[in-house]
Amino acid sequence: MTTTIPELLISAGSMAQMERYIRAGASAVLIGEARFGMRQPADIGQDALKEAAETAHKLGAKLYVNMNKLFRNHELEGLPDYLRAVRAAEADAVVFGDPAVWMNVREHAPDLTLFWNAEMTGTNSSSASYWGRRGAARAVIARELNEEEIADLKAKAGMEIQVQVHGMTNIYHSHRNLLESYMQHLGREATLIRRGPDRGLFLVEAERPDEKFPVYEDANGTHVMSPDDICLLEALPELIRAGVDSFYIEPLLQTDEYNETVLRGYREALDRWREAPDAYAFDEQALERIRRLQNPDRELGFGFLYKEQVY
Repeated sequence: MTTTIPELLISAGSMAQMERYIRAGASAVLIGEARFGMRQPADIGQDALKEAAETAHKLGAKLYVNMNKLFRNHELEGLPDYLRAVRAAEADAVVFGDPAVWMNVREHAPDLTLFWNAEMTGTNSSSASYWGRRGAARAVIARELNEEEIADLKAKAGMEIQVQVHGMTNIYHSHRNLLESYMQHLGREATLIRRGPDRGLFLVEAERPDEKFPVYEDANGTHVMSPDDICLLEALPELIRAGVDSFYIEPLLQTDEYNETVLRGYREALDRWREAPDAYAFDEQALERIRRLQNPDRELGFGFLYKEQVY
C-alpha cells in the first residue's frame, strides 16, 4: 500500500550545498539572496538561478526562490527584473510575504506559482484563504500553532500548507541593528554574551540564564533566534494525517553534516510511511544519530505542537 507523503524542503546557500541536501533526501530546496529574501544560509544570485533550477530538476527536486523580505520603496525597482529572471529559470515557486511581490508577479510574471509566508502571523485559515483567492498555492503557517490548530487550518484553508519540522526559529527581526532595542522590548533584564570568535553572539535573559538565544546580523538587519530546536521526527504520522503538504527543515547556524543527517532521518521515516503506513513505527536510532551531532547547549523539542502559545 502506498500513500502521498509531504515534500521535504530545506534552504541552501550554494550549488554544492543544494546538491548535497537533495542527495540526502530533500525533495525541494529554497534559495535566494539578501536583496530579496531573509535568513538564507548564503546568496545564490540572480545570474545562477537558471543553473540552480536545472540542477535541482535534474536531481528530481523542486526549486523555490525566497522573496520574504519586507521591501522599502527604493528596493521595489529591482523586483520586475528579478521576477522575470525567476520565471526564465523555470523555478517552481516564489515564496513571499510582502504584497509588493504579489503585485509585481501579477504584472511581470503572472504564471509564477506563489507561496504565502507571513512568518509568525500565518495563524488562521481566513488569512491563508485570502491569499489563496489571489493566486497563492501554499501557506507557510506559523510555528506557534499546535497540532489541532494545524489540522483545522488545513481543513478550512483550501490550499497547501507548509510546517517547519526541524531547526531553530526566528523570534525577532529588525531592519536595523537593534540589539539594545530588543532588550528594551523585553522589559526585563537581559545581557549579550559572546562565546568566542567562532561561537557567535547570544542573548541571555536574567529570568532564564540557561537559555541562550543566538543573535546574528546581516544585510537585512538583526535576527534573534530561538534557544532550542524544533524536532518533530516522532510526530510525522500526526502531521501527515493532518494533511500537511510540505515539511521544512531550517538549516541556519548548523553544519552541512548536521543538516544532511537530519534530512536522511526524515527521508527514511517518510519513505517507510509511504510504503506501509499501517505498519509504521518510529525509529529511535534515526533520532539518536541527530542527537549525536546536536549542540549540547540546544535542546530538541516539539515546539508548540502539543501546547498553546504562551506570551
